[in-house]
Amino acid sequence: MNTRQLFQQYLAQTSPEPVGLHISAASGNYLIGADGKEYLDLIGGISVCNVGHCHPKVVKAIQQQSEQYLHIMVYGELIQTPPIAYAQRITSHLPTELNCVYFTNSGSEACEAAIKLSHRISGRPNIIAANNSYHGHSMGALSIMGSEYWRNAFRPLLPGVGHYDYNSQEMIDAIDQDTACVIIESVQSEAGIIAPNQEWLKALRQKCTDNCTLLIFDEIQTGFGRTGKLWGFEHFDIVPDMILLGKALGGGMPMGAVVTSHAMMNTLTHNPVLGHMTTFGGHPVCCAAGLAAFEVLFEEQLIAQVAEKEQLFHQLLVHPSIIALRSKGLLMALELKDNKTVLAVLADCLEQGLFSDWFLFADNCVRIAPPLTISKDEIRKACDILLSAIEKNN
Repeated sequence: MNTRQLFQQYLAQTSPEPVGLHISAASGNYLIGADGKEYLDLIGGISVCNVGHCHPKVVKAIQQQSEQYLHIMVYGELIQTPPIAYAQRITSHLPTELNCVYFTNSGSEACEAAIKLSHRISGRPNIIAANNSYHGHSMGALSIMGSEYWRNAFRPLLPGVGHYDYNSQEMIDAIDQDTACVIIESVQSEAGIIAPNQEWLKALRQKCTDNCTLLIFDEIQTGFGRTGKLWGFEHFDIVPDMILLGKALGGGMPMGAVVTSHAMMNTLTHNPVLGHMTTFGGHPVCCAAGLAAFEVLFEEQLIAQVAEKEQLFHQLLVHPSIIALRSKGLLMALELKDNKTVLAVLADCLEQGLFSDWFLFADNCVRIAPPLTISKDEIRKACDILLSAIEKNN
């Protein structure tokens, strides 16, 4: 059997037609195929590789930590320097009330932990989430995902979850004394990059405060400089009660996290003890890699460059067939007429050495979320290829 056949034979498949590109290496802003062909990466592992692939400082941190110890005990029982150092660094860049970190293995697991924590703190039954929201595929996260297409096949799910349109008054009106939490993305990513209205967000914050309802921001795709600020919520002059992290958190290694106050997090320590547990959460190698990547964001001033790079995409991506280019920093959706066109454009881009993808709830849009390390010349190259593919498939 060839490699593709082995891939399909021995690994669980998640779609009937995977891209199936055989990658043998990745470096900087490029993926390298088994045949040696290079592909400029326009999606960065779905907002994971914010500092590029195999950044030397991240690789060095992994090597150094792996020589000291790997897994030694389940989360929270032994003192380990890497998770302490990383949690301290993260919280130093957050409002003072967001001062305690619970590391998980993924963003989905962070979502699960947040759901449990919100019920534990409030004792309330209901959760409010947004239509066209994405928070992961585990059962709790799936319950609050804003699409019946993905939810329906796996029912029964969590009860008491209400879905309302993002930016709607209906979501605000639905918050009451039975609402444990509201979970929203600081920018809706899989919906095709939909930003919240600031006044709406402030009204949502106030309604949550008035009802002692937790406001949880999913920063899994928007965090770590993706939007032009370290955290997406910083654009909107509000502070959530809890944030969820993942994707770029590990610098390319698998990680997630919940960040909230000590007072709220400490409810997991009693009645019952070990109220939430994870074997590999806060893995020392992942934390070392994540901390190294976090430092690179500042050392290379990558966040400060996002707005200018975003603007360059807007200047270059002009074509009659482009319906819209929505963005929040280097989180962008290039809207075309339909999914058929998007798939044809993506296939043509791949032929020309450019790798991209689409969105779960906006399959008529091309995803643009490159490593923040992408250069201006590489942006020009990417836009030339995109425009060529759009013209060919117009």
